[in-house]
Amino acid sequence: MFGDIVRKLRTSYNLSQVQLAKKLTVSKQTVSNWENNNILPSIEMLVKISKFFSVSTDYLLELDGRQYIEVTDLTDTERAHIQQIIQDILGKSA
Repeated sequence: MFGDIVRKLRTSYNLSQVQLAKKLTVSKQTVSNWENNNILPSIEMLVKISKFFSVSTDYLLELDGRQYIEVTDLTDTERAHIQQIIQDILGKSA
């Protein structure tokens, strides 16, 4: 569920509910309500959450399990290094 995904992402970033709330400019109670599946965010907030955590809105809504890393401002060489690190972590050869 949406709340479980937000909680997992928040804790993986080592953020408290208060810290996440500040970063998204919402109240701690709002984050708590999301995580307890009491409310869902607006479409605009859903997009903001997805950008903050570098995941798609489909991922947040459990329509797609892919996650991404924003590399737009990196050079081709830097992106190649990141890709190699990911392959090394996954145990794949280039």
